[in-house]
Amino acid sequence: MSAWSCADIPDQAGRTFVITGANSGLGAEATRALVGAGATVVMACRDLAKAQQVADGLGADSDRVRIGALDLADLSSVRAFADTVDSADVLINNAGVMALPLRRTVDGFEMQFGTNHLGHFALTGLLLPKISDRVVTMSSGLHQLGKIDLEDPDYNSRKYQRWPAYGQSKLANLLFGYELARRLESSGSSVKSIVAHPGYADTGLQSHTESVWDRLMVIGDLMAQSAADGALPGLYAATSSEARSGKFYGPTKFGGMRGAPGPAKSNRRSHDERTAAGLWALSEQLTGVQYAF
Repeated sequence: MSAWSCADIPDQAGRTFVITGANSGLGAEATRALVGAGATVVMACRDLAKAQQVADGLGADSDRVRIGALDLADLSSVRAFADTVDSADVLINNAGVMALPLRRTVDGFEMQFGTNHLGHFALTGLLLPKISDRVVTMSSGLHQLGKIDLEDPDYNSRKYQRWPAYGQSKLANLLFGYELARRLESSGSSVKSIVAHPGYADTGLQSHTESVWDRLMVIGDLMAQSAADGALPGLYAATSSEARSGKFYGPTKFGGMRGAPGPAKSNRRSHDERTAAGLWALSEQLTGVQYAF
């Protein structure tokens, strides 16, 4: 397992994957790898032109790609996209934004919490009855920076800080993924919920913080692993028969920053079941999406 790579992806012929943010970075690499393994991929993207470029680059295999419009920062878009999906084997919650200045989603949520967590929470709830195998949610090692404030997750009254806000959204991804696994198991469902992170990968996400960090990250990217390597933990979680529901996977070298995928550790806050239950109830309230197990 320590040397797991794209060559180890089982034959995916006849299987359908929905990947959010598939137009660039990790999502584009996952699309290429899965289509190469025989899968059909639904690219759920905000930038349809970039998604089409990725699809066109697949050549003859592009006939197994469908592009769908999805803006996770707009719940009406999430609902509209979900209505276009009849069934799928796997949902990969991959899209995200990082360390942005304070701004709001269409529905008034803080952009990082609203996009990275609430948008995916709503999408998963709407698609879950149509998913046959598993849900993979991408988090980050930077969940360590986060703390869930159930009273003010959207920074309406507390001072906004972009990195703690990003950490909150990535911690929310972990709390959600673990809680979803518990609820699926309790309901007797065979569907898995697995969480993964890419380590430090050169995805381009780091250069869109609209701050001095954009220039600093360019230097840091020289030490980052490729987006293709960063996509491996998510691909492992999405395709391997060894990936377990309720578990976390990421790179296994250099403190989880790079290397082949394997089991990863998350902090104590991510395993707080009381916070997870509170976040779940709040997320249902904010999105209006109620899960039916």
